[in-house]
Amino acid sequence: MIREEGKDSIPEHPYLYETDVEISLVSGSCKSPIESFWNGSSAMYILQKATHNEESDSMEESRSDDAVYAPELLPKASPGPLALSVGRAKQLISLYTMMQNPNMTYLGKSDLAVLPLLWVRCDGSDPQHTCWIGAEPLKAGNKVTGVNIYMVSCDGPTADKTRCANLEELKKEHKIRHHSSVVTTKGFARYELIAAAAIEDTIAESESTIYVDITWNGVDKVLETPPLVSTATLNIALQSGDPRSPVFQLYRELQFLLALAEGLKTGVTEWPEPSESESALKLVQEFLTDLKKKLDGDCGSGNKSEREKIKCDTAAVDSCIKSIFGEREDLDFTEQLWCKMKGVSSYQELIDCFTLVIKSLELGEIQPWIHQGSSSFLSQLIQQSYHGKMEDVPLSDITPIQMLLEIGLEKMKKDYVSFFIGQELATVTYLDYFISTSVDLQEQVHRVQKLHHMLEIIVSCTGLLQFRHENLFPLTQICMQYYKENPLNEKHVFQLPIRPALVKKFYQNDNPEIWKVEISSGHGQKEVKTTWQVSTNAPVEHGTANNSGLFSDSTVNGSSEERLYFITTTQCSQVQFT
Repeated sequence: MIREEGKDSIPEHPYLYETDVEISLVSGSCKSPIESFWNGSSAMYILQKATHNEESDSMEESRSDDAVYAPELLPKASPGPLALSVGRAKQLISLYTMMQNPNMTYLGKSDLAVLPLLWVRCDGSDPQHTCWIGAEPLKAGNKVTGVNIYMVSCDGPTADKTRCANLEELKKEHKIRHHSSVVTTKGFARYELIAAAAIEDTIAESESTIYVDITWNGVDKVLETPPLVSTATLNIALQSGDPRSPVFQLYRELQFLLALAEGLKTGVTEWPEPSESESALKLVQEFLTDLKKKLDGDCGSGNKSEREKIKCDTAAVDSCIKSIFGEREDLDFTEQLWCKMKGVSSYQELIDCFTLVIKSLELGEIQPWIHQGSSSFLSQLIQQSYHGKMEDVPLSDITPIQMLLEIGLEKMKKDYVSFFIGQELATVTYLDYFISTSVDLQEQVHRVQKLHHMLEIIVSCTGLLQFRHENLFPLTQICMQYYKENPLNEKHVFQLPIRPALVKKFYQNDNPEIWKVEISSGHGQKEVKTTWQVSTNAPVEHGTANNSGLFSDSTVNGSSEERLYFITTTQCSQVQFT
């Protein structure tokens, strides 16, 4: 059934069985279609109704009604996953069970390897509204000793609280079904925190999520608030660029850096819109004039004005960032120059700015200082100017773009390093991977993006959740370890073990996204479970259930609507082969 005839391997692509069933193998690294009610992460088969049948029916009808058949007139939109009837699903589960039974020697498959678990999409046409049926092999070494059969039913969406189960009744039903005298209970709740902690009266489209998963033993009643002795995990997936973020100005600065890097690769650079105030060229002219005055001994009010101007031009211009992302006051010449030139609006203006700088260096009109270890091309020119001799610089082609990218990279690296070290969240040694100059410019930019994403996460947890160093430090280490081994991924969910008390104030008066109780009895391979769950998301993306997304608290015409939930029950039964 599952393996192709004459082959031992499992088909990688959807496989058709008996014309009406489509079989797919979902690996443990892929998003699971059953993750809303199943915690396993191993590979599994997903069986569903083959979509080609309905298309074939439509084609046959078209051929019979019209003399000319035009395939381009058929709808091309995918119908999404389709469910099988509950009866058909049970047939498939029975066949799978027989194939796994080592006692079925007459099938000629006595040496068949253990198959991954199997789930079949169901259409809910039975009285229990069954939406999934699953089968999981029970193993002793490499031998299959039995199969667990799971029946998943779904009801909803509903706001009717009388449809919530009674815990004692659930436990009683479990005992009767499995002939057990003792049961244990385990609770699980998921609360969304980013909505509870976000600024009121603001709406921003974002894929960011911050939520906490809480588990505890010994459930007393359905929908109880988790006790403080529970185990909690904070889950964070943050998308950079929220205008409400206190590091949004730094994000914009990073976007210009990315535009320059892209320009080096493609030859096409997207320049910022011209500033409504002073142009980059005028800012550079004023900057060089002030430096000339200082060299001539005029260090009066102009020097003070320049210090104030530099301070205002740093990445942290947003006033609310001051308490989180400190402003650096040790900007060297190239970093100050970047602050003036990050608003350059054309390639010609870029050339004009660097022409002024190089001319001032050649004439000895300025003798700027730079940080030790600065390796940009402009820094090398400045060091040459100390000795009164500079190489010729052809300001053409990609040279000026690369020069600007280099000084921007150095400046932003120091910004991030200053934050992480200043907040005692990392050491220079630990940050070395992210600020290394031993890789090409494109990779350096990519690593700076990682630094910014980590900064956004830390700042969000500081500002929204009021986390302190004892929690921010391990979170930083988790993020850095991930990004030393993986590319930038703003959809990745970072997980941090925490104490529930740390975030209780954000969820204690809120409704959970998921609340679940697991009732179990037996031990080892004899263990069986019954799970009852309420959730704001449907456990299926197939069938007729109304699952248009999250059903959360909302307001219509000034009146608050009740929260809507899906109720999911998973029951387990065992088939023993030995």
